[in-house]
Amino acid sequence: MNTAQVTARSIVFLLFMCFVAPLYASANTILILGDSLSAAHGVPTERAWVQLLKKRLDDDGLPQWQVVNASIGGETTDGGARRLPGLLEEHDPDVVVIELGGNDGLRGFPPNVIESNLADMISRVQASGAETVLVGMQIPPNYGQRYTQMFADIFPKLSERFDTALVPFFLDGIYDQEGFMQDDGIHPTAEAQPRLLDNIWPALRPRLD
Repeated sequence: MNTAQVTARSIVFLLFMCFVAPLYASANTILILGDSLSAAHGVPTERAWVQLLKKRLDDDGLPQWQVVNASIGGETTDGGARRLPGLLEEHDPDVVVIELGGNDGLRGFPPNVIESNLADMISRVQASGAETVLVGMQIPPNYGQRYTQMFADIFPKLSERFDTALVPFFLDGIYDQEGFMQDDGIHPTAEAQPRLLDNIWPALRPRLD
């Protein structure tokens, strides 16, 4: 290879570093760690709230933010706590949305265990330097008043303890509206996905500035 070729390649490389590399360096990441409510269960992926979030970021003048959806149907707080360290290392997110706990509640897991798992996740997120958006859930009253109240109290308690952003109830304005829940009575329909995003957005948006 002659000197002219080396020089030309060096110039191309420098141009790449000056103009392209900063675009990658300025990228920010939102990590969604959730269950089937965020994994588009029974809903076309393109209509799911996480996909709608990507469009809203662009429309709101935040194209530098990318979304990584690490949600899995059936996921529990225990599973999320085990997966989180690897996800933090792989994606180095700036904001982590924790949408877990619903499956724990429906299975009757002890509230103190659910709270402990969520606390562990929040602690790990904060130790990584990222911010947390904690998504609150509620379960049907047929689980008994004492258990349902203890479960619902987990989320605001942890939000206050760790000073996180909080979505009070993810299914607010959805679970009791006709046409917004699938036949299983657990998962929102495609029509409800924009409302899910609207419930998340007020807690998430201030963390993106």
